[in-house]
Amino acid sequence: MNRVKHFIQRIRTRLYHTGLRWEKQLRHSINAIRAITDTLSVVTFIAAVACVLFLITYMGYYHEPARIRTIFHFLHLIQGIFAFNVLFNFVFNTRKTFRDTKVIKWIVDIAILSTLLPLLYRQPENPWIKWLSDMLYGNRYLLATLFCYAVVDISYGIMHIMGKRTNPSLMLSCSFLFFIFLGSYLLMMPKCTYEGISYIDSLFVATSAVCITGLTTIDVATTFTPLGILILGLLIQIGALGVMTFTSFFALFFSGGTSIYSQLMVKDMIYTESVNSLLPTLLYIFMFTIVVEAVGALGIWWSIYDVLDMPAREQIEFSVFHAVSAFSNAGFSNLPGGMSNPALMNSDQSIYLVISMLVFAGSIGFPILVNFRNAFFEYIRKKWRQLRNRPVTGHPVHIYNLNTKVALYTTLIIFGVSIVLFFIFERNNTLAGFSLYDQIVQSIFNSTTPRSSGFVSVNPAGFLNVTLVFVLLLMWIGGASQSTAGGIKVNTLAAILINLRAIVLGHNKVTAFNRTIATASIRRANAVVTLSILSYFLFSMVIMLLEPQMSAKSLLFEVSSALFTVGSSLGVTPMLSATSKVVLICAMFLGRVGIISLLIGVTGNKHDHPVQYPTDNIIIN
Repeated sequence: MNRVKHFIQRIRTRLYHTGLRWEKQLRHSINAIRAITDTLSVVTFIAAVACVLFLITYMGYYHEPARIRTIFHFLHLIQGIFAFNVLFNFVFNTRKTFRDTKVIKWIVDIAILSTLLPLLYRQPENPWIKWLSDMLYGNRYLLATLFCYAVVDISYGIMHIMGKRTNPSLMLSCSFLFFIFLGSYLLMMPKCTYEGISYIDSLFVATSAVCITGLTTIDVATTFTPLGILILGLLIQIGALGVMTFTSFFALFFSGGTSIYSQLMVKDMIYTESVNSLLPTLLYIFMFTIVVEAVGALGIWWSIYDVLDMPAREQIEFSVFHAVSAFSNAGFSNLPGGMSNPALMNSDQSIYLVISMLVFAGSIGFPILVNFRNAFFEYIRKKWRQLRNRPVTGHPVHIYNLNTKVALYTTLIIFGVSIVLFFIFERNNTLAGFSLYDQIVQSIFNSTTPRSSGFVSVNPAGFLNVTLVFVLLLMWIGGASQSTAGGIKVNTLAAILINLRAIVLGHNKVTAFNRTIATASIRRANAVVTLSILSYFLFSMVIMLLEPQMSAKSLLFEVSSALFTVGSSLGVTPMLSATSKVVLICAMFLGRVGIISLLIGVTGNKHDHPVQYPTDNIIIN
């Protein structure tokens, strides 16, 4: 009996140790799979970036057959990495793959695997479906699939990086820098220009496009080919929507598995109410942008189809490009002479009204547009319940939030005052000889565009000095926060003026529309104004030291246009030295990302010390 018990005990011991060994091996296997998965994700991300660069090189340069073969060798290597990544995750991370992968990600994964068909099976001579066979065995399908997979993987990679608790302000700045340098490389490609362009000019134009400024050192209409104009338009669109908003949309739409932190980061960027409404809000912003630009392009085409002597295709390209440029408040034009082209100036002026409306729509700000959407649905819900004779429950007291009210009231006041003042100042100067109707339209256009868009129909160099000072003020103010406009923003100006009113009246709290404005908002507004003034004087002094032969008025106007991302000029931009162009590039970049945001990103948020210091006063008169 004892022998039997001893035998059973030995078997149990061996099974226990065998189980421990199996568990240890399983743990090692799981860790190895995780390590391979992490490494493979990094390699795939690098391959995706390289894929985009190779595709850009293939599309933008003129190549010899040997170079084309080399490019395709690298693309086939990248194709193998993508396919291996799909198969590895499907086999070894099956549960996570099925849980996190969304429909569009499944589509690009299957498409990547389908590109392996030519490597596994020779194209049949008599296929069942000839067009399908030609597509699957053609290079265009391979290139398109590689590009789509690369975009999805890059977007998901960026969202993954955001989930690592990366500093949002610093990441935003780096993303702008990435698209600026990518854009400068794209615009340098031979197929993008007619006679070539220097790198400093390419970098300047790319920065101006991504930062939606509009300043340019070259003539866009005569320098860039249709491909160059297309790339310029894409850079403008990306810069207008916001680089992180743009990539976050693709990441959230194409892939799953995004962290709560990354979703909260995007939520703060677009100022939506909850994480649950994140993707619908992003879709709303994109759809609103597309619809407004499409309607604007149709309005522009309707106003120029019998005015500009160009083929129908060029008219459509002109209309779409100007709609994007106007809504984005970029101010670029692919027409010789821009908006001051004689054919446009001698037309019925309707194009100037369309452009003005697009500029105004783009300068409102996405948070206000989101608030409008919420208010509209709340109104529909209320009416629906009233029609069904049901009590209206959960109806908010304030449908429009404080930010919307303050920004809209301030914008409308500035809009009305600027039209009247420009009409008074320039009626007998640059607008002399126009009919009364044309003078009113030109006053609307030239008082709307200085706030950020940079379009001009009359030469600013001919403005009265008082008009120039007024235009500088409009440049400094800009549009609403989280919009495509530049400047310190009307929200900031309103906060400063409301705070000033409270101080003059002796109020302890700063209030507006039966709401108390948070102290943090007032402090941030003061910081933004202070930094804008200091940076303007700093850049002005530097540019004057570099260009002592140019007039101070032109240089001051140039710095204001760059720093507050406007795009207007008195005509000295092409004459600047390379060093001065670099200075303006820095000014445009800082004006777009926000100096205070960049400083916060560099220094990081540091909490107050727990020590409570005594309160004291500083004498301020």
